[in-house]
Amino acid sequence: MDLAAHTTATIIPCLRYRNAPAAIDWLCKAFGFQRHAVYQQGDVVQHAQLVFGSGMVMLSSVTPGEWGNNMIQPDEVGGQETQSACVIVSDADAHYAQAKAAGAEILMDIADQHYGGRGYACRDVEGHLWWFGTYDPWKEPASTETA
Repeated sequence: MDLAAHTTATIIPCLRYRNAPAAIDWLCKAFGFQRHAVYQQGDVVQHAQLVFGSGMVMLSSVTPGEWGNNMIQPDEVGGQETQSACVIVSDADAHYAQAKAAGAEILMDIADQHYGGRGYACRDVEGHLWWFGTYDPWKEPASTETA
């Protein structure tokens, strides 16, 4: 049985937040995510699923443990990240305005991209790096050219 054929997204980024309940509220307000599921005890989010179109991110509170002990937060390494999420949006300018109004730290201003589409980069409320843009690699022709 091909499980991937029965899912919407087969790769789902996972993030951790020190104040996960506040982060969930902020991600919904600033980036337009919607709550799909939130499993929480008090202020600790064990697991949350936020959707955006046919995509999803999962998140939890920063807690020690078998998984958590292998991760580090941006504020522990000078705001640096080792990965980021790329989200395809239909209107990058409107999304940029919404995120900026909600206080997202803009790292790369909105611009047309040489490979196609239009987008911008920002940090969320706890410093995680995000890219939002209109470039859809599933719809654009693949290119083997290098710059």
